[in-house]
Amino acid sequence: MSDTGEMLFTPQLINDAVAELYTVHDWLRFAVSKMHQADVYLGHGTDNPWDEAASLLAYVLHLPPLTDDKLLHTRLTRAEREQFIALLQQRIEQRMPAAYLTHQAYFAGLPFYVDERVLVPRSPIAELINDKFSRLLKGKTVKHILDLCTGSGCIAIACAYAFEEALVDAVDISPDALDVAQLNIEQHGLEQRVFPILSDGYAELSGARYDLIVTNPPYVDAEDMADLPDEYRHEPELGLASGEDGLALTRRILRDAAAHLTDGGVLVCEVGNSMVQLQQDYPDVGFDWLEFSHGGLGVFAISKAELLRCQHLFEQENW
Repeated sequence: MSDTGEMLFTPQLINDAVAELYTVHDWLRFAVSKMHQADVYLGHGTDNPWDEAASLLAYVLHLPPLTDDKLLHTRLTRAEREQFIALLQQRIEQRMPAAYLTHQAYFAGLPFYVDERVLVPRSPIAELINDKFSRLLKGKTVKHILDLCTGSGCIAIACAYAFEEALVDAVDISPDALDVAQLNIEQHGLEQRVFPILSDGYAELSGARYDLIVTNPPYVDAEDMADLPDEYRHEPELGLASGEDGLALTRRILRDAAAHLTDGGVLVCEVGNSMVQLQQDYPDVGFDWLEFSHGGLGVFAISKAELLRCQHLFEQENW
C-alpha cells in the first residue's frame, strides 16, 4: 500500500532532501518517486509525474517549461530547494493541481493565470484553434466568435490570436471566472478584441450573431461527480457538473445555437464522456465527432444548417 501524503514529508526527510539533493535531475527524480508513493492523480495539463514535477520546478526557477536536457545538471540554491519541496508537499498532501500552486497553465501554447475560481485549461479544442478550425470553416471569413463558458478566457484569447481580425465575446455565468478572464485578457493585451460578458448561456446575447461558437461547458454527470479524484475537488463545481446525465447545459446550447450563428456558421462543443449519452438522446442528429492528433475525445462540430434541420429535436421538453 502506498504511503499517505502526510507520512511522506517528515521534518527529517525534508531536511535531508534539502541538504543532499542539488541538481534539477535530483529533484525531479525525488518528486516523481514521492508522487508515485502517494498515488497522486494527474489530468490537469500533464499525464505523468515527471512533467508534473517539471512544471512546479520551472515555476520555482523562473524558467519556461523544462524541455532542455542541459538544465538537468544545473544546481538549485538552498532557497529554491526549500521552495520546491514546499510546493511538492502541497501538491501531494492537499491533492492540489500544480496549476493552482503556480497560478499558471498553458493552453494552445499560451500562458494563462489560473486559480480556484476557474477550471485548469486542458481541452483538446486547443488543437482545433491552432489549426484555425480549417476543416470545419472551409474558408469562411470569421469576424465574430463566441466562447461560451469561458472560465479563464483561454479559448477566447487563443481564438483571438488565431483570428487576428475577429472580435471575441467571452461569456460565463460566474463573476469570479470573468474576473480571472479579464486578468488574462489584460495580460495578453487584448482588451480591444476580447470582451468578457456575464450571462447565463445566451441570455444576455439577444441579437448577437457569430461565425463560430466554441464552448467547453460543464458536462460531468452526477455519478462521475461523486467519484471525482480529490484533485478535481479544488475546481469550481459550477464548471464541472451539469445535471444527472451531464447534458443539462449542452441541450440548451444546442437548442439556441442556430439563432446565434451566421449563415455557414459552426458550433464546436466539448462533452467529454457524456458523448455516449448525447448520441443516445439524439441518434438522428449529424454530429461531427472530431479526432485529435494529440489525444482527446468527446468534441463535436455541428453546422447551423444541421442545427436548423434538427431544431424540433432540441426543443423537446421531456428531458
